[in-house]
Amino acid sequence: MDQKKLRELESKCVQEEAPQCVAACPIHVDVRAFLARAAKGAWDEAIQVLAASMPLAGIVGRICDHPCQLECKRAEAGDAIAIADLERAALKRGRKRKKPSLAPAKDQRVAVVGEGLSGLVAAWDLLQKGYAISIISRKQRLGEGLREFPEEILPEAAIEDEIGHLLEMGAAIRVVREIESPAWIKGLLSEFDAVYVAPEGNDELTAQAGLERLIIDPLTLATGEEGLFIGKRKQGGAASSPIGAVAEGRRAATSIDRFLQKVSLTAGREREGPYHTRLYTSLEGVTPACVVPMEDRVSGYSDREAVAEAGRCIGCECMECVKACLFLDRFKAFPKRYVRQISNDETMVMGSHGPTIRLVNSCSLCGLCEVICPNDLSMADVCLDGRTSLVSRGKMAPSAHDVALADMLSSNSDKASLALHEPGKEVSAYAFFPGCQMAAIHPEHVKSTYEYLRTRLKGGTGLMLRCCGAPAGWAARQDLFEEAMAGLSDDWGRLGKPVMVLACPTCLQTLRRRVPEMEMVTLWQVLARSPEGVGRKGKGGRLAIHDPCTARHEPEMQNAVRELLARMGCAIEELPLSRERTECCGFGGLMSAANPPLARDVARRRADQSRTDYVTYCAMCRNALAGSGKRVTHILDLFFSGSSPDPAAITAVGYSERSENRLRLKRALLRTLWGKKEEHMEKYERIELLITEGVAAQMEERRILREDVQKVICRAEETGMRLYSPELKRYRASLRPDQVTYWVEYSPEGKGFRVHSAYYHRMEVVKESG
Repeated sequence: MDQKKLRELESKCVQEEAPQCVAACPIHVDVRAFLARAAKGAWDEAIQVLAASMPLAGIVGRICDHPCQLECKRAEAGDAIAIADLERAALKRGRKRKKPSLAPAKDQRVAVVGEGLSGLVAAWDLLQKGYAISIISRKQRLGEGLREFPEEILPEAAIEDEIGHLLEMGAAIRVVREIESPAWIKGLLSEFDAVYVAPEGNDELTAQAGLERLIIDPLTLATGEEGLFIGKRKQGGAASSPIGAVAEGRRAATSIDRFLQKVSLTAGREREGPYHTRLYTSLEGVTPACVVPMEDRVSGYSDREAVAEAGRCIGCECMECVKACLFLDRFKAFPKRYVRQISNDETMVMGSHGPTIRLVNSCSLCGLCEVICPNDLSMADVCLDGRTSLVSRGKMAPSAHDVALADMLSSNSDKASLALHEPGKEVSAYAFFPGCQMAAIHPEHVKSTYEYLRTRLKGGTGLMLRCCGAPAGWAARQDLFEEAMAGLSDDWGRLGKPVMVLACPTCLQTLRRRVPEMEMVTLWQVLARSPEGVGRKGKGGRLAIHDPCTARHEPEMQNAVRELLARMGCAIEELPLSRERTECCGFGGLMSAANPPLARDVARRRADQSRTDYVTYCAMCRNALAGSGKRVTHILDLFFSGSSPDPAAITAVGYSERSENRLRLKRALLRTLWGKKEEHMEKYERIELLITEGVAAQMEERRILREDVQKVICRAEETGMRLYSPELKRYRASLRPDQVTYWVEYSPEGKGFRVHSAYYHRMEVVKESG
């Protein structure tokens, strides 16, 4: 991923942007963190948060005019948080406060002219940076203007305490009774390396020294006199904006530090002072609430009241995609950090790519994050780019995708694929393409639907059985994807390029993108155009509809399905996330192959969103949700009469059975519709297996096909290459057909073989040369 694209993607994620309160604060106090501590009554911690950004916190925290409060997002659902009152409450309760940390002492000396708030803040910040500071004041006692605040707001003790901290840090005070001449400021510039003239109480100095004629840069406070910086704020005191004075003092300190370090005074200062934040915060589910009232306005919030008021803070953040996606949540971060991790991993020459491999392969590529994100950031694109990079660099672990790719290759093999004109016809105006998963999970629906379409569509309706190649695309295996697309295009061409009737939304998405010249229509649109009375009217009852994630941007398909359900008398319940914002079932994008536990959790979370029985129009969605224990119906169960009186109770179809169903479907169709003889069966296919439910579950978990077991036993029985246990009276044999070595423990039983265990590994025994 090139750096330009990386930056573009990172900029789309706003999670690390500041909340509105922090952005509105001229010195960017972390109000969100402060309120989080206050809500727990952790007052010492709350004060530390204030002090981290706020100089002279004991003073500023009591008199701040809180522009943050005016921008509080909570005001859109009730009242703004009483931030100013909570800061005072914290300062009244907190006891522990760390001493400011100081940088190593520097040789440069700085004079701060003025003992008001702006000057004191500039001195505070420069002392922390290690400079020798002299405060030039007309009064022996600093902070005279601060003493104008009422005692109940700003106690004298608080002022003395903070000024005491300032003196402990090393500030020196020089009392000047009168300005002797206009050249007085020149003398300071010759004595000190830099001078800051604070605005409070320095009107006379400004006039006598002719400073009002100097042009002051509003960003840096620099003047035409080298080393001289002047504040532009009017005379301070209780009536002015205290936090504005603080911000100006900090601006001056930053400029002086840069000046003395001989670096740019202007670079990277765009967010100094208040700025607009891009952070998006949803108020969905936030209950409006008024500010917690005070029983005693003079004393301020009690401990109980303060904790309750701080608890109204909604902790502004985006995290919209993370809330909606279990994959993003499970990896404990958010898109901006994921983009960085993937990008950093690409630059690694040595080291482990394991965390990134697991991350990019666990995404279902469903696209929900892009729909939800206020800036359209797609983690699907990021993860697919990551997979592509790993594959191209030879870093992708074969175990991540090989099971799914083997399933795809099996679907497109001669044993399972098919492309024929309608029986008795030599042309096809249409061709039904159910997709590999309907053929695997609901072969009876393929038969019923094809029979129905042959009676409804004119001009001949052919049939195509194969996989569109989506698994290879998800795995970033462009070679296998192109191979699958070539096979599909050849079949379509041999049928005369008919209109494709698609049942699978994934196939629709894939073919529309890769074969734009192909004319397509969805099965659901065809069925919706059927005359009244078609379908098992009244059999559906109330059903919650689950839209497949690959139908996210297919409103015509979504509407056709809902029309069909309504015509069959179903009362439709929309799930919290549906249509364009629908969730994945956990199968898509190879999530179920790369991270089965996460896929199961995704399916369970989706299944738990309603107690109502579900209905869907994707075979794999139906299977994944059924595997989570959910009662779920495929819409074709309602459209065509099936053998089950309660189709919602049908359990999920396992990996091995899905593969076998495709083979049986092709054989049955060839025999019953086209009158073709049974295809030749391989020797291993004739081996009868006896498998208990426990062993079957073990094989399903390990993604081992019955066919794999048959091949192992067939070879062992033919060659005698097997191990025998006299105690158990069982054989153990292995076979390595490709990158995996299968091991099966079995024993003869009747005309077949009892399978006791099956597993595989990727190790290979090789003979050393020499």
